[in-house]
Amino acid sequence: MNRVLFIAAAALAAGPALAQYKVVGPDGRITYTDRPPPAAAQGGQVSGVRGSAAANSATAALPYELQKPVSRFPVVLYTAPNCTLCDTARRMLRQRGIPLTERQVQQPEDLALVEQQTGGRGIPAMTVGAQAIHGYGETQWANLLDLAGYPRESKLPRDYVAAAPVPISPRAVVPAPAVPEPAPAPTPEPPSPPPGSPPPIRF
Repeated sequence: MNRVLFIAAAALAAGPALAQYKVVGPDGRITYTDRPPPAAAQGGQVSGVRGSAAANSATAALPYELQKPVSRFPVVLYTAPNCTLCDTARRMLRQRGIPLTERQVQQPEDLALVEQQTGGRGIPAMTVGAQAIHGYGETQWANLLDLAGYPRESKLPRDYVAAAPVPISPRAVVPAPAVPEPAPAPTPEPPSPPPGSPPPIRF
């Protein structure tokens, strides 16, 4: 029952973005589908939907088993430095082969951004599509990934490289103030001859 409610709610929230193709029939009727229909046979027009897996080259490069869940329910992991539970959560997701974006809290005020994006301030946190979960629990996290259709075993190629964490609020780099160069030392004047000494010989 929970699986049905989860998928139904996600489908209503995403709308046509879940489909990969937009079909305009001969009568002008518009439908969306995740299968490429034969446009010539229908006498209509077919186009890709913006933001779909077909249009996303990064998603299209993933194994087939991951393309649909990644396009419909992308995973974002929220972590913080020196967080043991965050390390555990990251390790679990990587072992399962979940492509994800990791956003890292680096300042106390970043927690306000986490709350805006996930509905809470618990770290680690994970969003799977529109669903959010705070605090790591292996069973709860695995169940949410199962409901979204992610494989239980990694399907990623062996040479897959996970993206590095990015700050949740990138800060501008303030350049260091320029250090002025020291002024050259003045050239010392030659000492004056003592009074009564003969003038210097000039050649």
